[in-house]
Amino acid sequence: MRIVGVAALAAACSRQAAPYTPGLGEIMTLTQMRHAKLWLAGDAGNWPLASYELDELKEGFDDVVAFHPTHKDAPLPLSELIPKMMDAPLKDLGEAVAAKDRDRFAGAFDDLTKGCNGCHQATNFGFNVVTRPKNNPYANQSFQSPQ
Repeated sequence: MRIVGVAALAAACSRQAAPYTPGLGEIMTLTQMRHAKLWLAGDAGNWPLASYELDELKEGFDDVVAFHPTHKDAPLPLSELIPKMMDAPLKDLGEAVAAKDRDRFAGAFDDLTKGCNGCHQATNFGFNVVTRPKNNPYANQSFQSPQ
């Protein structure tokens, strides 16, 4: 009886679990967080943090394309919409961050936000409207530049 139990335990341990795939909602929730942190960092002139958050935002969009190229409620593939609607605003925002230009950053951030909302409209998620953060929901993080 013990041999059967040990064999069953060994078989269970040798099985590989399926790799975890984050849901679209999970990725978009993290995207919303990155969007807010990007604004707070750029608005404070913390360009290293803004650059980091922008890179994380891009990675999130890449994850959507990789893990959710289509969505049951979207009439068009996310793998086509995201690059079409987000690449130019992300590029412009990257240039504004690199230039450390707050005015340019604000305009590029608003264009990114318009891109987010345009993508939501195109995928039948227009009820989800993204805006500039009005306050800092991250009371435990300073967005001021450490220099």
